[in-house]
Amino acid sequence: MPNDITVILADGDFPQTPVPLKTLREAGFVVCCDGAAASLTGLGIIPDCIVGDLDSLPEKFKERFSDRLVHVKDQETNDLTKAFNFCCRTGRKNIVILGATGKREDHTLGNLSLLSEYAKAVPEIKCVTNYGVFHIVSVPGKIPSHPGQQISIIALTPDAEVSSEGLKYPLDRLVLKHWWQATLNEALGDSFSLDFPEGVRLLVFQEHKKSERI
Repeated sequence: MPNDITVILADGDFPQTPVPLKTLREAGFVVCCDGAAASLTGLGIIPDCIVGDLDSLPEKFKERFSDRLVHVKDQETNDLTKAFNFCCRTGRKNIVILGATGKREDHTLGNLSLLSEYAKAVPEIKCVTNYGVFHIVSVPGKIPSHPGQQISIIALTPDAEVSSEGLKYPLDRLVLKHWWQATLNEALGDSFSLDFPEGVRLLVFQEHKKSERI
C-alpha cells in the first residue's frame, strides 16, 4: 500500500538520524521548500514539488525540475508556509515537516511557532527533527511515549494551567508563564496525560529513542 505521508522538507538541518531519514525515504509525496531540493537530490531522492520564491534554488535545479516548480512571490510568508498552503490546496493532510530546525535559531523559533497555526488546519501535523518530534496538543488526554523518554511542554497560550500524570516531575495545575517551566521532563511509562482548560495550545517535544538518534 502506498505511503500517504506528505513530507515538507525545509532548508534547515538536513535529516541525519534514522527516524527523519526513514520518514523521508518512505514518504508518498515530498514537497521541498526552495533550496532544500538540492540537498534532497544528494540523497538520491527526487522531489515531487518545489515551492517557494525560488531565490535559493540553484539555476541548474530550476532547469532540471522546471515541471514541478511552484513559484510563490508572496513575501508576507516564508517558504515553509508557502509549502504548507500548497499541501492544503491540493488536499494533502497527512503532513510531516522535516528540516525545519537548525542552521539559524531565528528560523527555528519561527518555524516552531508556525506549527501551532498549521495545526489549526491539520491537527495531526508534526515536525520531526534529528533528535525528536514537536507536535501541538490542544485537547486534554493521553499521549503515547516510552519509559525514560525526554519530554518538554511549552505553553503557546498565556498563563496556561496544566496538570499531568505519568511524568517524572508532575505538573499540578502549574500556570505556565514561561517557556522553560515544563521542559526537560521524563515519561515514566508507555503514555502520559495532560489536562488543561479549553482553548489552551501546547507545543510538546518528545525525544527519539537513543537507538534512533545515531
